[in-house]
Amino acid sequence: MNKIAVVIPCYKVKKHIADVIAKIGISISAIYIIDDCCPEETGKHASKIVDKRIRVLYHSENKGVGGAVITGYKAALADGATIIVKIDGDGQMDPSFILNFIAPILSCEADYTKGNRFYDIESIRHMPKIRLFGNMALSFLTKLSSGYWNLFDPTNGYTAINASIVQCLPLDKINNRYFFESDILFRLNTFKAVVIDIPMTARYQDEVSNLRILEQILPFLIFNLSNMLKRFCYNYLFRNFNFASVECMSGIFLFLFGIIFGGFNWIENSRMHTLASSGTVMLSALPIILGFQLILGFINYDMSTLPSIPLSRRLSNSKTLNSKDNRSDNI
Repeated sequence: MNKIAVVIPCYKVKKHIADVIAKIGISISAIYIIDDCCPEETGKHASKIVDKRIRVLYHSENKGVGGAVITGYKAALADGATIIVKIDGDGQMDPSFILNFIAPILSCEADYTKGNRFYDIESIRHMPKIRLFGNMALSFLTKLSSGYWNLFDPTNGYTAINASIVQCLPLDKINNRYFFESDILFRLNTFKAVVIDIPMTARYQDEVSNLRILEQILPFLIFNLSNMLKRFCYNYLFRNFNFASVECMSGIFLFLFGIIFGGFNWIENSRMHTLASSGTVMLSALPIILGFQLILGFINYDMSTLPSIPLSRRLSNSKTLNSKDNRSDNI
């Protein structure tokens, strides 16, 4: 029997938490409220709500949204959950969508599902413009770093995951702060887990987001570039060195060579007030064009290698085969 658990990280959401819990359907077996050292003592407030499914966990110091979710994951695993859903406590995520998120996991079509607020054009019109711009930029960076080219809205925190996949993840290595959602996608890709987007709408009312987009641009850029490099090393050097590996490295080398060589000559010619020869121009432009084409070819190959068989199904098949082998050994 499937046991569905909901994890709700809480920080300054006392005003909304009761309403969020009240809208969680009866099909949910357990609700984990993670008070992330909340100054409003949201956890104490939630503990007074009459609902036997509620379990409140407290952090003595603020660990960030990722740290709170990981605490909830560990508690849900210990209690035997089979699917773990994560929603925020600020009321932006409608709990009535939970069944939509867990359905692909129950049918073994996906290992992890996440929300996407960009399916409905009308709902986008109500999204704050700074969030809209930030999500577009972060979505492209996350596609590069995670390898999930079919996904959008990477910072969306409405998610569901198969508990067997959580057991495979290095939970203590995942980013504890706002980069958590993007970082977990990178970790999932290293296991070739299947991830799909679930259309949803977000409700923007009087809640105040704790995420400061302008402050997070540089950290997100650095973290994504780091994950992009690690993913390339894992998938195209250590695990499977192939033509795409050569294509990417050659493309980057040629592109950078053209930029550096052309830039150096442009500076020298400007200083001496002379025009560059046609040969110098070609020696700069040709590597840039060729390198860019090779990089595009690599990206096209990377897009074609999206995981298609859920990891949970592969793990289940492996366990079945192992159990058969053990029975044959006993015979």
